[in-house]
Amino acid sequence: MADLPRLRTEDLTASFGDRPAVKQASLAFPANTLTAIIGPSGCGKSTFLRCLNRLHELSRHATVRGRVLLDDADIYEPDTDPVSVRRRIGMVFQHPNPFPTMSIFDNVAAGLRVNGRLSRADTAVAVERALRSAALWDEVKDRLRASALGLSGGQQQRLCIARAIAPAPDVLLLDEPTSALDPIATQSIEELVQELKRDFTVVMVTHNMQQAARVSDFTAFFYLGELVEHDATTRMFTAPGEARTEAYITGRFG
Repeated sequence: MADLPRLRTEDLTASFGDRPAVKQASLAFPANTLTAIIGPSGCGKSTFLRCLNRLHELSRHATVRGRVLLDDADIYEPDTDPVSVRRRIGMVFQHPNPFPTMSIFDNVAAGLRVNGRLSRADTAVAVERALRSAALWDEVKDRLRASALGLSGGQQQRLCIARAIAPAPDVLLLDEPTSALDPIATQSIEELVQELKRDFTVVMVTHNMQQAARVSDFTAFFYLGELVEHDATTRMFTAPGEARTEAYITGRFG
């Protein structure tokens, strides 16, 4: 029997009031892979991503139907704690959002506190581990008590990644993590996410077709809330099965 994917959706529909933003999307994310979610603005990509760790339900008039299964357990079961879900499925947003009143160290430690209280020594070890995993330790190890706002944009985004992975989640969600960064910082984040999939299952929303082709193992194309196509990235970008996918990838619309 084939291994179950780490995360999958079954007929997932997400709405704002009576307006569906995602329509019956069924998609699987194998462990230790990176899946890129592509599609034009307003097609439901970010809404879909926010459904994967129960953030969508925090929006006004938001509803979710269908199932999201993490290791074959539905995260929307009534007795499932949303905080425990977000502990296992971390998320990094489009714009770097370090906590402005906290130091570099405390920003990462804040991610650990969702797992309960750790000793000071254990916290220090975990913070260093997360910063190393985010390829940031060597740049900040001598100023851990300085404000996180003193970091560059790319460093702030890597700090947010460190904060998200500090509790050792199973899945890492990235919502256009490089859209606000310059090309050098973008390259740094792309190299980082390639490393992170060794330890996490990564799902990344991106508008950048070249980026999706460079970094992902699988690609899913959304259009007007519909999951049009999902396949290995090499096939999606060389021989897509749907005309709409080919038109979007080649720039004929979007």
